[in-house]
Amino acid sequence: MSFDSLGLSEFLLSSLEDLSYDIATPIQEKTIPLVLEGRDLLAAAQTGSGKTAAFVLPMLQRYANSLKNEQTEQSLILVPTRELADQVGAAIQDYGQAMPQPPKTLTIFGGISIDPQIEKAQGGSDIIVATPGRLLDLIERKAVSISQINMLVLDEADRLLALGFADELNAILKLLPAKRQNLLFSATFPEAVIQISDTLLDNPEMIQLEVASKPAENIAQRTIEVEQDKRTALLRHLLKTEEWSRVLVFVATKRRAANVTAKLTKQGIRASVLHGDLKQEQRTRALENFKNGKTQVLMATDLAARGIHIEQLPCVINYDLPRSPTDYVHRIGRTGRAGEPGTAISFVTVEEHRHFQLIEKRHDLTLDRERIEGFIPENWDPDAIPVPTAPVKGKRKSKKDKSREAAARKAHNKREAAQENAAELPESEVAETNETPTAPVTVALEPKPEPAEIQEEPTEKKVAATIESPPEEAPELDPSNPWAQSLKKLKGND
Repeated sequence: MSFDSLGLSEFLLSSLEDLSYDIATPIQEKTIPLVLEGRDLLAAAQTGSGKTAAFVLPMLQRYANSLKNEQTEQSLILVPTRELADQVGAAIQDYGQAMPQPPKTLTIFGGISIDPQIEKAQGGSDIIVATPGRLLDLIERKAVSISQINMLVLDEADRLLALGFADELNAILKLLPAKRQNLLFSATFPEAVIQISDTLLDNPEMIQLEVASKPAENIAQRTIEVEQDKRTALLRHLLKTEEWSRVLVFVATKRRAANVTAKLTKQGIRASVLHGDLKQEQRTRALENFKNGKTQVLMATDLAARGIHIEQLPCVINYDLPRSPTDYVHRIGRTGRAGEPGTAISFVTVEEHRHFQLIEKRHDLTLDRERIEGFIPENWDPDAIPVPTAPVKGKRKSKKDKSREAAARKAHNKREAAQENAAELPESEVAETNETPTAPVTVALEPKPEPAEIQEEPTEKKVAATIESPPEEAPELDPSNPWAQSLKKLKGND
């Protein structure tokens, strides 16, 4: 479907033409008309499917319409990472470049000095793009007010909550006007997000595309079996033989990112790192150098798995497999974007053999296993690796069991470190601490206030669920799912 059939103004169509946007993606086709109607929305779409344009374009259209009525609409977009904030802010500028009166856009995030942001905020803003913590900092200093916001967008909503932003989000919601349009966009759509959204959204339209959990068809997926201590050598071999201009490599920890980068650099390969412990200027420089081709390899933790757009990226490599099967799609979705072809390669060790089988099963994949001459595993016996047993529902582990597991993990990490025998980068370049996922903060979100006069609803009408009291009919979630753990804690607080 073309954009001119979606009800967008000529100036927005002109901007899209300049950006070579011809046909609306499925998420844009379904979303834009609903947002223009003022509907609340809960939408999920595959990474790289055009979610940003799906809410920015109608937001700009509504802003332009409000100028005619002399009641200027204000919007707030909350995102989980600094990089995504910067990217969304740039998208607003691009899509609104042909507008007669573009909105004043304020992009704010932590990791840099707050003073320039306070100074810029003094000029007022029509659209605020922010990470939750820095937004609250500016509100506390009375540099920003969100009391007149007409539209709230939570981009990567599941990540905002899973990464521990529930406290900040709760504080922000209390400061927003009760009457507003709410849009929740995310690459995943777990049941817990639906339950949480019931406290925020008013009769929302739900959009979930069927392809949301599958890799794009234009991504060639490869799987290479390799011994754990030969992965870096295999990576060097592929970089030299495949001649990729740029490669995004995902690793599990910040320490490994530093170690592998150091080894590649010693071999004359232009490489840099990207992880959450870097200062903002280091993260920005690493991304920019990678995007413009100054570095060939960007070694990243899952910070780069979602919300970061890199045009015409030819290859993504999973040096370490993602912990969650869902994250596999987000990682490889950094390549093959906007219809461009891409390649995704996963290194599979004997220890991760079963885990990759789970990834394949979850995404209905059957990938051939490759073996590269010179890197063929000598001891490949997945059956010799003990199968992890799922915990019995309702049974807590004893302190003795927990102690044994901790000791086993410590021994495993020690063996890995010895195998890598890696040289560290200088402390000024990267931090060496291990990547540890932030535990979700389980704070009850404030429900929207009810009208003064409440009419009794028919019993058959659906009643919005609250976090404090989930519906009895809600399906039981997997106990290992972090959302299930969060909901269980919340129930325990009742």
